[in-house]
Amino acid sequence: MARDLMPCLWFAGEALEAAEHYVATIPGSRIDRIMRGPDGAAILVNFTLAGKPVMALNGNPSPGFVDASSMVISCEGQAELDHVWDGLLAGGSTKACGWLADRYGVAWQVVPDNLPALLDPADPVAVGRVMQAVQSMIKLDIAAMEAARRGDGE
Repeated sequence: MARDLMPCLWFAGEALEAAEHYVATIPGSRIDRIMRGPDGAAILVNFTLAGKPVMALNGNPSPGFVDASSMVISCEGQAELDHVWDGLLAGGSTKACGWLADRYGVAWQVVPDNLPALLDPADPVAVGRVMQAVQSMIKLDIAAMEAARRGDGE
């Protein structure tokens, strides 16, 4: 039986730098193990992000990531969301609806931990309002999403 499932991010040569950046940005994170080559350079970095295992590997002959694969990080409250967003965005670029590309090109979705409740399908009209609000945002605004769920301003 399979024991672990973890993403492996392939970098051209920035695996350790990226892992250190992510660990410094995301609460509940740490570097677990660094495997080095004969020259002492990091080849593989095992690290934990928000309690979940991740690998970073140097060896991508053609650097670059695509939005089809992204990392999703849920944050507790707006202050944590802002902190994680700002840290991941440093040197990167914004997309829309809570998405960004970090300085390494990895796509991230930075979302509130109450997103499942905000998108509870028991009330499809409320879900529509939340989705409409989200579509007007770059970084997600939890209070505005909650107001949309309640139907404030209608």
